[in-house]
This record gives sequence, C-alpha cells and structure tokens, in this order.
Amino acid sequence: MPKNSQKTAKFVSVRASAMALIVCSVMLTAGLASPFVGADSYDAKINALKDANSDVLKSLGVLTAKAHSYQDAIDKLRQQINSLQKEIDANQAKQAALKKEIAAKQVEIDYQRKVLGSALRAMYVDDQMSTIEMLATSNNLSDYVDKEEYRATVQNKIQETLAKIVALQKELQSKKAVVDRLLADERSEQEDLATAKAEQDELLAYNESQQNSFNSQLKNNNAKIAKLRAQQAAENARLYAGGGSYIVAGNNGNDTYPNKWRNAVQDSMIDSWGMYNRECVSYTAWKVYESGRYMPYWGGHGNAKLWDDNARAAGIPVSTTPRVGDVAVKNAGYYGHVMYVEHVYSDGAIYISQYNQDLTGHYSEAYISASTVAANNLQFIHFQ
Repeated sequence: MPKNSQKTAKFVSVRASAMALIVCSVMLTAGLASPFVGADSYDAKINALKDANSDVLKSLGVLTAKAHSYQDAIDKLRQQINSLQKEIDANQAKQAALKKEIAAKQVEIDYQRKVLGSALRAMYVDDQMSTIEMLATSNNLSDYVDKEEYRATVQNKIQETLAKIVALQKELQSKKAVVDRLLADERSEQEDLATAKAEQDELLAYNESQQNSFNSQLKNNNAKIAKLRAQQAAENARLYAGGGSYIVAGNNGNDTYPNKWRNAVQDSMIDSWGMYNRECVSYTAWKVYESGRYMPYWGGHGNAKLWDDNARAAGIPVSTTPRVGDVAVKNAGYYGHVMYVEHVYSDGAIYISQYNQDLTGHYSEAYISASTVAANNLQFIHFQ
C-alpha cells in the first residue's frame, strides 16, 4: 500500500469528564468558551453520565470520610461506655459493702446501747443509796472505793465504745453518700454517652444509605455508558459490514502519530488543534499537518461528521471523489467518523488509516470498497 508522506494533523472528541470513551467526536459547541473539541450526541450523553459519575464519586469520597469519622466516634464512645460501666460496677460493689458494714455497725451500736442501759440502770440503783447505806453494804472501806472505781470505769468504757461506733457509722454514711453521688453522676454520664452513640449510629446509618444510593447511581450510569458505547461500536462497524470492506487491525509501522499523544492515556491530552489525543479527528488532523498542508484549528467547531461542513465554510474543497491525502468523512450516525485516505484504487475503492474505530483509541487500517464508499455517501475533504 502506498503511504502518503505528506504531513497531517489530528482532531479528537471532547469529553466532559476525565475519561471519554468516544470514537471520534470532535468539538465543544460553538457557544462554549472552551476551545476544545465538543462531543456529538453519543459523546454528550456519555460525558454527561461521566460527569454525573464524577460528582457521585466525589460525594462518595466525602461520605466515606464522614462514615469513618462516625465509626471512629462510635468506637470511642463504646470504649468510654464500657470503661464507665466497669467503674459503676466497682462503685456498686463498694456501695453494697458499705451498706453491709453500716448495718453491722448498727447492730453493734444497738448492743452497746443495751449494755450501757443496763449499766446505767445499775448505777441508778446505786445512786439511790446513801453513802451510809453503801458503806453498810460494803465489807470495808476498800470495797466501797473499788465499787465506785469499777462503776466509773465501766461507764466510761461503754461511752467511749459507743462514741467510736457512732463516729465510724457517720464515716461510713459519709463514704456511702460519696459513692451514691458518684454512681448518680456516672449513670448520668452513661446516659449521655448512650445518647451520643445513638446519634452517631443514626448518622452512620444515614451515611450508608446515601452511599448505597450513590453506588446505585454509578451502576445505572455505567450501564448506560456501556449501552452507548455498544451503539457507537455498532455504528462504526456498519462501515465495514459487507461490500468487500474490511479492517486491518494493529500498527504495521505506518502509524506516524506522535508518541507523546499515542503513548498517553486516551483523552488525557489536547493536541495542537484543540482536540483530545488518540481520537479519529486528532489523528486525521495530524496527518494533514504532517503532509505539509494547512490544518485549521477546529477546536469548538462541531463533531467529526461536521468536518465536511467546516471545510466548505472555510473554502476547502469537498466532493464524493476520493484522492490520496483526503480526509474521508462518514456523516451517518450521531457522531460520524473521519479517516485518512492512504490509497485510491481504480474502481473508486480506498485504503484508509484511522484511530479509535473500535473505541479503544488504537490505530488501524481498512479497505473500503467502492460500493461501500457510495452506500455511506462518504465525503472527501481536499486539504490544500
């Protein structure tokens, strides 16, 4: 196959998001300020879906971060609740022990009071006796003195014991009051923590519901994108269906598309004519430029199928008769397709090179029979 050595240029379809999957869309609508190539109907639909997906992914990122924050707060609250519960359990045990100890001391107080009462009654009886009577009932003076000392000692001992028990009981009551207040505060704090945890649980549940909704949107949008891509692929395939036309896949060394655009991810760069890389329009624009001819800056001037109209408006000849070095335009479908004519056969058949025919952003060549050229009403732009 003879290879046209003339320089060309490339033209690529716009995508509204970072990853367009369009075969050969070209420019933004004329009303947009951006000079980049816009999308055709398929492009617009796919790009709108991708924009929606991009927004959804951003929202999902925010929701995921918030979900982590909610879950972290819930975990911390749960730890605080568990720690507080241990303190409550310990204080409840203290409270029960104090109650038991207070009850025991009360029993001892009652006993000592009973003993003291008996002693007081005995002393009361003694007090009713005159000194003469007490001496008379005593064996001697020493016995009288011993009785007086014993009575005083017993009375003092009982009073001292009773005072200690009462003081201890007051101390226990004070400790119990402290524990009771602490338990009340801890139970109040526990209720507050439980309320805060419930709020975080509710926020997390709502967050997860939103994430599920966004994931559903992503799934639906991706399904629509896949359907649109299938429609595009089917439309492109019609050009080579029957009539003796066929695709020559791969790169056989004839692809001169610059490495800086070829090796980059598809639609990740803008070429010299305002079009995205590895699209049909970018490749054909490059081929025109490479051949040494003038390739207009058509960024923002419509889709691939509008190239013949753009050429006529710019005074560039267009006809249905192919010449080597022409750009062939397929107007059928929503977006169209452009190819570079490498060779013209005597019967009117052509051999072309192209990019992104199968939506993969790759180079390929094809033979298109004369009947297919006529059936698809291919238009040929004769760049000067």
